[in-house]
Amino acid sequence: MTNINFSFNKKITIALILWQVISSNAFSHDGEDHGGSVTLAPGLPECQILAATRLFDGVNFPQDNMAVLIEGDKIKRIGALTELSGSCANQINLGDATILPGFIESHAHITFQSVNKNAVLEHGVTTVQDTGGPLQAKEGGDGTLRLLSAGPIIQAAGGYPLNVFGGGDGGYDKIGIPVTSTTEADKVVADLIAGGATAIKMALEPGGETGAPWMQPHDGVPVPETPWPMLSQDIANAIVAKAHALGKRVLVHAGENTGFERALNAGVDEFAHIPCGEIREDLLQRAVDQGVTFVTTIDTLAACVDTATGKGIHSNTMSLASKGAKFIYGSEIGHDNVPWGINGEELHMILHLTSGESIDFTDVVNVIKSATSKAGEHLGLAPLGTLVAGAPADVIAVKGNPFQKFKLLEYPQLVISGGRTIVNKFINQSSPASIECFLTWAEGKYPELLSPAGQTTVVSSLYSYRYYPATQVYAGISSADNHVYFMKQADGLLRSEGPLANWLPLSGCQ
Repeated sequence: MTNINFSFNKKITIALILWQVISSNAFSHDGEDHGGSVTLAPGLPECQILAATRLFDGVNFPQDNMAVLIEGDKIKRIGALTELSGSCANQINLGDATILPGFIESHAHITFQSVNKNAVLEHGVTTVQDTGGPLQAKEGGDGTLRLLSAGPIIQAAGGYPLNVFGGGDGGYDKIGIPVTSTTEADKVVADLIAGGATAIKMALEPGGETGAPWMQPHDGVPVPETPWPMLSQDIANAIVAKAHALGKRVLVHAGENTGFERALNAGVDEFAHIPCGEIREDLLQRAVDQGVTFVTTIDTLAACVDTATGKGIHSNTMSLASKGAKFIYGSEIGHDNVPWGINGEELHMILHLTSGESIDFTDVVNVIKSATSKAGEHLGLAPLGTLVAGAPADVIAVKGNPFQKFKLLEYPQLVISGGRTIVNKFINQSSPASIECFLTWAEGKYPELLSPAGQTTVVSSLYSYRYYPATQVYAGISSADNHVYFMKQADGLLRSEGPLANWLPLSGCQ
């Protein structure tokens, strides 16, 4: 390192130490950089090949010794590594691992519960359907969590969910929005869709189900006396008709027979939960006949069992499965007892409650499909959730075989969103060779910022960095989070330029 005096060296050392504290706050806001605009911007690798012992494309049974070719932000093709290797020099063989599509979470409350979207993405969920919370436009899929918002839940005045979770009179920035007429319902549906809602959710919930989370006090506030006000059949019908006329699906929260039947009469597309209370067999059969899809959330609602009868969410699930119901995976991220990412226990419960008297490998594969290809199809975003040609390059990989142990999926060693690498623990990102290679590449890529080239790399307790005296710029990598950092001496603002794992495929240093 050259041309730097002791006083400034001390200054930068203090700044770097302080950044540890600052960055923890920044990451709690999904990694937003409040210190100024990002100066460096990693593009997409022109191509990359991932190979592993197993590959699941979201559609077919897992295949042995296969690879996936990614070009930019899309899947190009899958095949044996020997077939693909001539198409791209940027290759990683993951060894005894399994490559899969990024998972789709079909029931979450990311916005309402202020869940860290980066944490969800880093744990293998690349797409989320946000089903109840402040309305926002569709976002992500390009290195950030793809978020599909349903906005606030349309509800009866004085009813669920505002009566349990708060939010006053409700609104487009709350968890619920009340309507009292079909005219008002039409307007709210239209407003939600105009504001970016990718689906509409309504509540038909009078309360009272044994073991339901909404029957527990929240923030010390007692549960309101049941039955709760519920949307009329006419209003429910109007909500579904308006949403369908505008090309959107309708989800419903319904936990017992009255709301369940009203939802079926209205023609809903999706039950956001398998109901908590015991549902009549004729209604369950009718739901299957109408082609309604059920989001599971079994782990979250596992206590929904009537102690007197032993019936509830588990018996409903088994009965629906025996009738041929359609299920998609949902874990209700944002609830206080489930992971912020893939939930192995949810997958386990789906398998054991939907497979009948015996479990075979087809059942196991169908469970993973419920969180990948089947979910993508239901959201109307196919081929999202697959690794077929043209699909978004949302890819995860885990060491070992998750078809033998679902728990492995909770800790993916590789996560790619839209072709951008978010996590890659298959390579030693912080190795001196990787860092030297990357910084040297960056000098050639950004000569107007990193000049003159060929500066010595300095290693501190947390950072490996180079100082460029001509441009008075620092560039380096933090061992604390493996992010690339950049700082101009003139303003002293330390900026995160994202994970080194995102830069390595682009630089050819992996």
